[in-house]
Amino acid sequence: MTKAEIVANISNKLGIEKVDVQLTVESLMKEIICSLENGENVYLRGFGSFIVKKRAEKTARNIKKNTAIKIPAHNIPAFKPSKFFVDGVKTKLKIN
Repeated sequence: MTKAEIVANISNKLGIEKVDVQLTVESLMKEIICSLENGENVYLRGFGSFIVKKRAEKTARNIKKNTAIKIPAHNIPAFKPSKFFVDGVKTKLKIN
């Protein structure tokens, strides 16, 4: 599902103009991004958490040159779904 499909579905269900829904969805995404860039986690009950994870420094290999390179410690954004969310996906999607 794409962002455009999400906007269209919400617009149809609520009877709100697509432009207004798109602005709302994009504003939500911008707020999440800004919060994570400022080091603040975002918690949405019943859905999940957008968190900043810290990656430790590590040594990697450049296979072509056969040399070791150091990858410095850095932060990455991550999403952790809520237990309610995970349980819903587990029960509704069955492995065939």
